[in-house]
Amino acid sequence: MARVDVLMPQMGESIAEGTLSKWLKKVGDEVKRDEPLFEISTDKVDAEIPAPSAGVLAEIKVQEGQTVPVQTLVAVLETDKTATVTAAPSAAAQRAPAASGAAVPVAVPPPAPAPAAAPPVPRPPSPVPATPKADGAETAEDRLRKKSTPLVRKIAAEHRVDISTIPGSGFAGRVTKQDILGFIERAPAGAPPVPGTRYPVPTTGPIEHPGAEPWPGDRVEPWSKIRKITADHMIMSRRASAHVASFFEVDFTRVAQLRAKAAVKPTFLAFIVKACADNLRKHPVVNAAVSGDSTIYRADINIGIAVALDWGLIVPVIKKADALSLTGIARAIADLGERARTKKLLPDDIQRGTFTITNPGGFGPYAGIPIINQPQVAILGVGSIEKRPKVVTLPDGSDTIAIRTMGMLTMSYDHRIVDGADADRFLADVKKMLQEFPEGAV
Repeated sequence: MARVDVLMPQMGESIAEGTLSKWLKKVGDEVKRDEPLFEISTDKVDAEIPAPSAGVLAEIKVQEGQTVPVQTLVAVLETDKTATVTAAPSAAAQRAPAASGAAVPVAVPPPAPAPAAAPPVPRPPSPVPATPKADGAETAEDRLRKKSTPLVRKIAAEHRVDISTIPGSGFAGRVTKQDILGFIERAPAGAPPVPGTRYPVPTTGPIEHPGAEPWPGDRVEPWSKIRKITADHMIMSRRASAHVASFFEVDFTRVAQLRAKAAVKPTFLAFIVKACADNLRKHPVVNAAVSGDSTIYRADINIGIAVALDWGLIVPVIKKADALSLTGIARAIADLGERARTKKLLPDDIQRGTFTITNPGGFGPYAGIPIINQPQVAILGVGSIEKRPKVVTLPDGSDTIAIRTMGMLTMSYDHRIVDGADADRFLADVKKMLQEFPEGAV
């Protein structure tokens, strides 16, 4: 009888833990190799995890909703189909912490749970501090502590806080979101600044979502991890950036004519991505990021495409989009969208974006004002593209009303570094390219 351990995978170098969001098989089910076994949620992405081997799901060690460190034993497969399965979770699994608590490796017996009425007590940092190796290289504990989660690193960068100076209550002394927000809040008023630290203005602080009382008959549905991350990210973005928006009406008739003649029709979105990619290099401040009181001008043009899913919003990224043809961009959009919907995205697929495009127009709105995807400084919203009456000027100078394929582009931008003239020049160039799209580009 062969036993195969199923471990919590590491979905990216900076990922230290994952939440087991859903089991796709139950104890006693037969599983094929590479067949989806369970779903996980991390700070980066939701994904289906395949079975490492064919067999029978004999034991489940981690229950749905629990958050555990990477490499934690989550289940056991038996390759002998006659093996006895364990329907109930093991004692170790029953003692595993809840998703909202600090995760403990399976190999280490976890502490007994605190009484329900008592407030949670954060675990202290690792008793033995991680020390660099003799050659100066960082240990795994050092890297884990400094990397923390992307959200913690963003908060630290925003307030210029050195993460290594904060006592961490997470796994291996890792600094959690609660740790860094508590550290920022506890900064005494009028105190001299700690080296490397910028204390927040009064409008900043922990992100809270005021609650409403449910009424009889209401249905209360807790947020998924991706919904919670999105909610926090949107509020943080509104706090961080001075949002301003510009609206440009675009005549897509030329694009519609090119699509009608093409054997394989690229979407309108593909044309828009191509126009943005080809013009961002001319307007580098729109492809930039803010770092304290400095501007980072990105060398790469990596365009994120917002994808609406049944369980939330995710933004996969087309890397080096300016190097791709229109056909290449169309293929990338289709590939990333399909993998987002089937939970096949990897953490790298949603990182290192420099500019974002969201396309709510597919649902019918005339226009919208999107929120900037931090740490970027601009996001383009695409309204519905449809035939409308339009005043056009004929070659002889006279005006007439014609039926044209029209659409609205809205760009929100961070007025700290992007002036209105910068944004409008960029949008004007995008509009010009879309209205005069070259024949050979399709």
